[in-house]
Amino acid sequence: MDAIEPHWISLLWFAAFATVCTLAFLTVAGMFPLRARPKSLKSNAGLLLVAGNAALLAVLSLATAFFGYSELRWTTLVVVAGLVVLFAPALFEAWPSSFRDGSKGLTVLIGIQLLALAVLAKITGPVWPNMS
Repeated sequence: MDAIEPHWISLLWFAAFATVCTLAFLTVAGMFPLRARPKSLKSNAGLLLVAGNAALLAVLSLATAFFGYSELRWTTLVVVAGLVVLFAPALFEAWPSSFRDGSKGLTVLIGIQLLALAVLAKITGPVWPNMS
């Protein structure tokens, strides 16, 4: 495995974070344009859930990309990201539609993204501040 990717633990973390990003993207993309949101999310609270998820998705995506770029080989980064984008929609389709299109799903998604950001900060915390 070292000949392919010497940092295989980082590879597994990157695959997990990229999967969360892809699932969050698919969920949030279904809420745009805002006037086409499901009826259960037409309120101001629904708008706040969509905006919060979009903001967390942007932060998580950038942090995941930076993590992958700093920890993995370029070829590994491209191949794993491609595989995640290819297969994550199958996970998305396995979710019940009420979870994908409702406020409960967006609330859980905020929690998942916050957890992913916390884990990402924990595993990269000592490394990133020392980078020049």
